[in-house]
Amino acid sequence: MAKVKKLDLALQGGGAHGAYTWGVIDCLLADDRIEIEGISGTSAGAMNGVVMADALTRGDKETARQALHDFWQAVSRAGMASPIRRSPLDILTGNWSLDHSPGFVAMDLLSRVASPYQLNPLNINPLRDIVTDHIDFERVRQCQQLKLFVAATNVRTGKQRVFRREEMSVDAVMASACLPFMFQAVEIDGEAYWDGGYMGNPALFPLMEECSARDILLIQINPISRNEVPTSASAIMNRLNEITFNSALIKEIRMIALLKHALDEQGIENCYQQALFHRISGEQALEGLSVSSKSNSEWAFLCHLFEQGQAAAERWLSEHFDAIGSHSTLDIDAVYLHE
Repeated sequence: MAKVKKLDLALQGGGAHGAYTWGVIDCLLADDRIEIEGISGTSAGAMNGVVMADALTRGDKETARQALHDFWQAVSRAGMASPIRRSPLDILTGNWSLDHSPGFVAMDLLSRVASPYQLNPLNINPLRDIVTDHIDFERVRQCQQLKLFVAATNVRTGKQRVFRREEMSVDAVMASACLPFMFQAVEIDGEAYWDGGYMGNPALFPLMEECSARDILLIQINPISRNEVPTSASAIMNRLNEITFNSALIKEIRMIALLKHALDEQGIENCYQQALFHRISGEQALEGLSVSSKSNSEWAFLCHLFEQGQAAAERWLSEHFDAIGSHSTLDIDAVYLHE
């Protein structure tokens, strides 16, 4: 029997694209050779993490797999009443994006001239209801099987705030997923927070400093590179969104890489120097999708992303399981530092 190996997961946010991450996690949970020690997540990544922590407290890995399925199915059911849906032409052509959806276009235009405080003064958020209904945060805070870190952005200071498992709440998760053009800022202890993706998508340092596993597996669902320069308004906005939600991650990895080099030269060993990095990228599976598809909660689409993530994780385990605990399979210098 293969030795059980520990992994920490770093989960990016990306709306409905978080279903790709769900597929990756499902595959890892199904593999008895893998133990997930810690999760650092933002937005949809944070939701995957808290669902898993809640389920592990009341059951086992199979409980967590079922809980993730049920959560994403609830997200899809809630979206059935939304006017933001694919157009008939997109359905006929198999296009998962919402660029031609009248509801999406209208909401996008409205968000450019009016704030959520004007458009939604009662601050109604169906996603908050789903999170509240499916997650017992008292159980999450008591979970001993998983360390959990959720990033949000402090509106006033512009700094990153990382919520630990012991202080986890529905407000912390909703703060991590609070896109400022869609939702009112989430207030916690007198401070207002926006989406964590602006300052940590996801935050890596808690995994290195507070977990014993050396290996960090990054699940990246925001493409880094594009071969073509965007020229249409929608393509420009899509690319700007990708750059924005990767910028904090790239800066943190740059800092880690420089620190590792400096520590290597001085012969100093610590949690940063010893960290091993791996990545499962959704770049190929998601590159044909526009940012608007992050708002597409159709069950068929979520299942499609789930299957893509599951297959990617199976390939990664087949190719790189032996590397866990031995060496990095992600060259952070080549991927994140050099043009």
